Amino acid sequence: MTRYVFFSGKGGVGKTSLSSAMAVMLAANGAKTLLVTTDPASNLGDVFGQEVGLEAREVRGVPNLFIQEINPDAALQSYKDRALGPLREVFPEEFVRTAEEKMSGPCTEEIATFDQFIACMHQPDYEWVVFDTAPTGHTLRLLELPSSWSLHIEESAQGSGQTCIGSVDALAASKEQYDNAVRALQDPNMTTFVFVTQPAKLPMDEMLRSVIELQKLEISNQVAIVNGVIPEDERDHPYSRRRWQKQEPHIQELQSRFDGPIGYMPLYPDEVKGMAMLEQVGRDLQYAVHL
Repeated sequence: MTRYVFFSGKGGVGKTSLSSAMAVMLAANGAKTLLVTTDPASNLGDVFGQEVGLEAREVRGVPNLFIQEINPDAALQSYKDRALGPLREVFPEEFVRTAEEKMSGPCTEEIATFDQFIACMHQPDYEWVVFDTAPTGHTLRLLELPSSWSLHIEESAQGSGQTCIGSVDALAASKEQYDNAVRALQDPNMTTFVFVTQPAKLPMDEMLRSVIELQKLEISNQVAIVNGVIPEDERDHPYSRRRWQKQEPHIQELQSRFDGPIGYMPLYPDEVKGMAMLEQVGRDLQYAVHL
């Protein structure tokens, strides 16, 4: 199993439930684990019944498990505070206000969010880092950023020497981190990308498009999990049999088009909520696919 595991897919397919169940399973096995959500609409706090913030917090009642949220607004404010704090001690308020206005663009928000993402990847205190990601398009952009920013710094160094958030010289250390992140994402011994989908046309089509996009980024260690499959011993019931007949062709199509391992998670009769249910899902997940 790799140190970094990303769960991604279309909204509503069960990414948060499966990533949470996996993190609980790892922590229960004694591994200090960080579960990070990059989804602004994540319900990770509801899953564990506690607030999730920009800093890692230990999950109550689950030793070894910590949760954290990468929120663009909070990340931007934290970034501004770190950058402007030293200036406030030296320069007049008007100068600081001008500097803050220059940091209010989308460029700064993007790099602030990205810095948080990189910081999570370089957490030495955790044996495993599990990412519950935003719907696919947002995640692809996040994963493109290490390469994009490293290239932007290189090009800026050959030109004006300035990026949208400061001089190239000031970002030299950041570039090294970005390059390390790219290598980790592309290394199949360090990163696994888990596509969560449901046995239906729209989420599977989106997933298969994302497979190609990730391959362009040279992120090749990919696994698919089909979530919500009608269990075999339930397919005799008329309602369940009809649903299974709709699911089966999509599963067969995925098997013919996806080259990596595929795991199948059952449709549960109850909502995946509460520690007992997360532990059950974690055991099923471990059986369904070896990450």
